[in-house]
Amino acid sequence: MPFQHPEEIGYGYVIERYVTRKDSGRPRYLDLKSGRVLRPGWPHAERFARHLIEDAATIADAELEALLAYEWRSRLTAAWLIGVGRRASFRERLGDLLLASEVCYSGSAYCFALARLGTHADAEILTAYLDHYLPRTDLHYDQPAAFGALLHLDARLGTHHADRFTEPDGLWDHWVKGVGRLGYPSHTPTELRHWTGLHCNFANGWPSP
Repeated sequence: MPFQHPEEIGYGYVIERYVTRKDSGRPRYLDLKSGRVLRPGWPHAERFARHLIEDAATIADAELEALLAYEWRSRLTAAWLIGVGRRASFRERLGDLLLASEVCYSGSAYCFALARLGTHADAEILTAYLDHYLPRTDLHYDQPAAFGALLHLDARLGTHHADRFTEPDGLWDHWVKGVGRLGYPSHTPTELRHWTGLHCNFANGWPSP
């Protein structure tokens, strides 16, 4: 997919308005990427959450498209806004971006958004991603985030999409062992599901312990 600066289509303001705005003294995309928004006691949590939820409710679809067409910072932010606002019309777009894995850092935000949308269709997108990337034991992309999101959806929907990945000596075990040899840490399915849950709770306005 080609990259296009929002200025080229008349939306140059969206970067400052949504991506680099500072509710904590740091650009929004850095707070989203770092996970500090989830830390109990973070002093900026209430203000940050309020403004994020407000923007998610008011941002236009065309503005979201402009962000998704650009680089990782804008894509990460757009995915969060889509997830918080539950913009289901962007489901397929997020799925395409996740599978393409063109840029770093934004994939986990796509997974959060799909978990937040919360339907069987979102689980199918995550399953397709894992089917494609778990066999690649030489790649550490967004497999943990996708797996955590799928586990979260299974628990919410009463489904079992993740079961075949968690079979003993199955795709998940093989992938963890493969990337472990490359020096990447491993996380249990329970930890990954919990992490997705924290993100979704924050999107509901979670500002405190």
